[in-house]
Amino acid sequence: MSFQAYIDNIKAKKGKTPADFKKLAIKKGLLKEGIKAGEIVNWLKEDFDLGHGYAMAIYATFKGKTK
Repeated sequence: MSFQAYIDNIKAKKGKTPADFKKLAIKKGLLKEGIKAGEIVNWLKEDFDLGHGYAMAIYATFKGKTK
C-alpha cells in the first residue's frame, strides 16, 4: 500500500486528515521536544483505534516524511 493510500484510508474511516491529528496532538502536548514516537503512536492507536501502520503514517506526517 502506498503512503497516500494509508492517508486516504484514515480520512475515509476516521474523518480526520493528518492536519486534524496534528492539531489534536499539539493540544495534548505530544509534539513537544522529548516526546518519543512510541508515545504518539500509542495515543493514535488507543484514542483513534488506528492500526500500527496507520498510526506510523500519521506520525510520519508530523515529522514531514510523506514519501
